[in-house]
Amino acid sequence: MKISDESIREIKARIDIVDVIGDFVSLKKSGSSYKALSPFTNEKTPSFFVSPAKEIYKCFSSGKGGDAISFVMEMEGISYIEALTYLAKKYGIQIETKEETDEDIQRQNERDSIYIITNFANKYYIDTLWETKEGQSIGLTYFKERGFTDEVIRKFELGYSLDQWDAFYKEAIEKKYDESIIEKAGMIIKKDQKVYDRFRNRVIFPIHNLTGKPIAFGARILTNEKNKPKYVNSPETLIYHKSETLYGLYQARQAIRMNENCYLVEGYTDVIGLHLAGVENVVSSSGTSLTEGQIKLIKRYTDNITILFDGDEAGIKASIRGIDMILASGLNVRTVIFPDGEDPDSYARKIGSAEFKGYLESNVQDFISFKAELFARDALKDPIKKAQTIKDIVQSISKIPDPVLRSIYIKETSGKLRIDESVLIAELNKILIAERNKAKNLPPPLPDIELIEKSMDVQQEAVHEVEESIKLQEKESIRLLINYGLNKIEEEHHLYEFLLKELEDVEFQTPLYSEIYKIFKDQLKEGHIIDADYYIQNSPPEIKNEIIDLITQRYEISDNWGNKKIYVPKEEELLNRSAYENIIRLKHKIIKKLLDDNMKEMKRLKDDDEIERLQKVNIELNKIKVELGKKLGIIVGI
Repeated sequence: MKISDESIREIKARIDIVDVIGDFVSLKKSGSSYKALSPFTNEKTPSFFVSPAKEIYKCFSSGKGGDAISFVMEMEGISYIEALTYLAKKYGIQIETKEETDEDIQRQNERDSIYIITNFANKYYIDTLWETKEGQSIGLTYFKERGFTDEVIRKFELGYSLDQWDAFYKEAIEKKYDESIIEKAGMIIKKDQKVYDRFRNRVIFPIHNLTGKPIAFGARILTNEKNKPKYVNSPETLIYHKSETLYGLYQARQAIRMNENCYLVEGYTDVIGLHLAGVENVVSSSGTSLTEGQIKLIKRYTDNITILFDGDEAGIKASIRGIDMILASGLNVRTVIFPDGEDPDSYARKIGSAEFKGYLESNVQDFISFKAELFARDALKDPIKKAQTIKDIVQSISKIPDPVLRSIYIKETSGKLRIDESVLIAELNKILIAERNKAKNLPPPLPDIELIEKSMDVQQEAVHEVEESIKLQEKESIRLLINYGLNKIEEEHHLYEFLLKELEDVEFQTPLYSEIYKIFKDQLKEGHIIDADYYIQNSPPEIKNEIIDLITQRYEISDNWGNKKIYVPKEEELLNRSAYENIIRLKHKIIKKLLDDNMKEMKRLKDDDEIERLQKVNIELNKIKVELGKKLGIIVGI
């Protein structure tokens, strides 16, 4: 569906952000804003703020922010169009759709028809479970024997398919559903001019999308027939893509947010078993390694994933090979292993809810340490296995984007495997260099390439600090420009005029702030002095999110200070000084970086004339640095 521009404008005009967010969290007035406990993290002190004047929200604990539409998308895990539809329904707005091509209409009609047939099938299987003798005596008995309560059976909409070749197909045809759509939904199989139900004589586990609609099914056989698979699953359809779907995510998404962690298990019954034990932040990849699409789904709700392994060492070693992709995505990966012969569902039923939760908490460990310990027992006895283990574990460490975490894991692995840290570092750097060269289409490094000297790391760290300090001052310049650009700082001048004049010869180092600054100047040339609203309405997500961050104030001055007759000046009253100091600090740090760059260049050069030229440049730069330092009250040596 394509919503018309007129409908979108009407929806946006009717939105009251406090009203919308108030449906999800308890807001309390705080000055001109509202505050609440974050709906994205588990916190005790409110860090979630809503500004009705600016029509934005900002969560300081998670870093998330946006408008009412993006909030609904985030909370419900839905698309932009679905969020608009949700808000239109809330405010009683009739949505108008744009004209679509015949191909668009046909494809959308087909998708809608498949949704209709899967919804019908879901209700059919539920009714069969609860209302037929066969469903009750076989399907319901199986669920009850596993300890499933009526509440959890209905929560996951579990069902049953009769022990007949075409019971569902006949029912669907009788209800006038189109046979071709039934087939495209994956509900039937045609063979030798005969039609069979795909799921028959099985208990049914419906798979839901993020809005709760059934889009596919998993079905478990209850007999021990060797020629039949234990599970049969829906094929790929227009509405179901296995690599982008997680079983149980619809039921788990809020719990994942609140607990800041997602448990990953293997099967449907494990998910339901954990719910019965009071652990609701759990999903299943349905017996396969996580795909990139599934990892992205989890990252929408948390950066932490805990993988629960059955107590089978051989199976664990086979399973962990795909976890490197999860590490590469930036997720923090932890593991819990159950006693031999137990899976999450069976162990939860065996020891009970309270003890099971305690077991999860006391037996969790980070993935790298877990992997090192798992392989260490064999590796310590066999030098060849030890060498391969080192490469395997370091390969996993290399996937972690955060260099600080990589360093910590190298140190821990060194102790567990009883091998010198420098050997692991050398191996890590070989991997990183090889991957970097591969990305640049360069030949692989020679076998003896080792780690760059630690002194170079120290130098690099110092350079990083200077770059970060420049970034902070650039951010402050943009913040002042966006929030107070039209404020007068002198009798006849606005703040934006002062900033543009002082920054005329300054080139922003941070691409994001450079782009924001360029947009402001480009619009000014067209005669428009833009504000935060312009950026929020017309910018890509990274700029929009940064602007929201820049215009959101976490703290407001309490009225109590005024009651105590203590006057605290507002930022607007100190703009002249703030803007001046910020510009001087920015220039001072840029000069410092230029000096550092020049020194590096001089060390590299062999031409005396060039070295002499750069020495003269350094003298001039140092003079400027001293003058700027004096203005800031900083003692700076030449």
